[in-house]
Amino acid sequence: MVSLEKMARLAMECRFDSLGRSASEDAASLMPHSNTADCASAKIEIGGCGPKNSPTEMIADRVNEKKLAVLGEATKHDVCASTFSPRSEPLPGICHAFTQDGRCVSLFKTLYTNLCSHQCGYCSNSAGCMNRGQAFSYTPEELARITLSLYRGNYIEGLFLSSGVGRDEERITEKMIETIRQLRQEHCFSGYIHLKILPGSSRSHIQEAMMLADRVSINLEAASASHLSEICSTKSYESDILQRQRYIQRLMTELRSEDGRAILPAGQTTQMVVGAGGESDEEIFQRMIFEYNEINVKRTYYSAFSPRQGTLLEARPAEALWRERRLYQMDWLYRVYGFRPSEIRYAFDESGFLPNSDPKMAIAREFLDLPLDPNRASYQQLLRVPGIGPKSARRIIARRKSQAILSRRELAILGVRIRKAAPFLKINGWTEATLERWQA
Repeated sequence: MVSLEKMARLAMECRFDSLGRSASEDAASLMPHSNTADCASAKIEIGGCGPKNSPTEMIADRVNEKKLAVLGEATKHDVCASTFSPRSEPLPGICHAFTQDGRCVSLFKTLYTNLCSHQCGYCSNSAGCMNRGQAFSYTPEELARITLSLYRGNYIEGLFLSSGVGRDEERITEKMIETIRQLRQEHCFSGYIHLKILPGSSRSHIQEAMMLADRVSINLEAASASHLSEICSTKSYESDILQRQRYIQRLMTELRSEDGRAILPAGQTTQMVVGAGGESDEEIFQRMIFEYNEINVKRTYYSAFSPRQGTLLEARPAEALWRERRLYQMDWLYRVYGFRPSEIRYAFDESGFLPNSDPKMAIAREFLDLPLDPNRASYQQLLRVPGIGPKSARRIIARRKSQAILSRRELAILGVRIRKAAPFLKINGWTEATLERWQA
């Protein structure tokens, strides 16, 4: 059995603790000063007379469990490419997010408070929701303590902090900033922090947040001001949202950290609620291009509208999840594959919506008149073939430098999805006949 004293000594001797010097100091404070350890004086990492077996047990002695559950579950509208942890009895709010290189990281995803004065028609925390539950709020010290406990227990690698605006967005923003300031400066926390910027936040508060967080974001929610008015009557699209995005963009070029490094290494992102305001996919696409080119966001996230009982939009039908998926595919074609807007427009129907089929296939049928030889096609030409992505295109180019590609099997080994790609390729002189080609 591991004693409290042994755990403290091991923590003190750990040279790879990313919490820095304060972690050793906290560990030292846990060490008993007499033969009888005072379990009541243990920090939140222990929370009792011995180590806990789950994150819920780790903090149950110090935190209102209902508050933890409500504020954790209330972040369902904020997307970070996450799914709930598969661990048994996970702590509400612990989720999985994925980095650009494919790594999976666990985040503590929570609201600072679920009290909100805005009238967002899709949100169960809004002031207009008839079924709004009990209001909860953390204190900066409380939230910092919970985050540290989960981090030191290796349950999370970072914090995703959002919030309702309470009765005053400036006051809530100050509390959120104080939370991450305590984590960074008082506890030497070097984990990942994503902070949601509240609509209407001041430029000075945004600057403070950017100096402490790895990533910030403010949700667009809709593709235009007119569509936002359909789902929320209390926010200004231009001043509360777009102007704050521009603040972030400008500050990223103006500010530097004390050691000269650029601030906000993970940049800013945004999110749209799909289907709540009646916008078409082409309107979303146009706004996405603006966000990437004019605001320089790193990612745009899409969340299919789902009605909540008691909200202003509870009678509106839920948006199909496949629409969200097709928007992500369209986004990927523009942002990662480098497709031109003039090409992507062929994926939309006459009404400006994406059908429930691969948009890359629709574009290929329009632009690829003749099959491509994988031994001769350029990198950009290969990317236009359904079933070939950036990795497999680079592998094809590398392989053909030493030997010609003569079979489907060779392409499959290189990562090509043959079933999709074959109709658009000429392999060793052979092409796959298609009904469209015979009719032509």
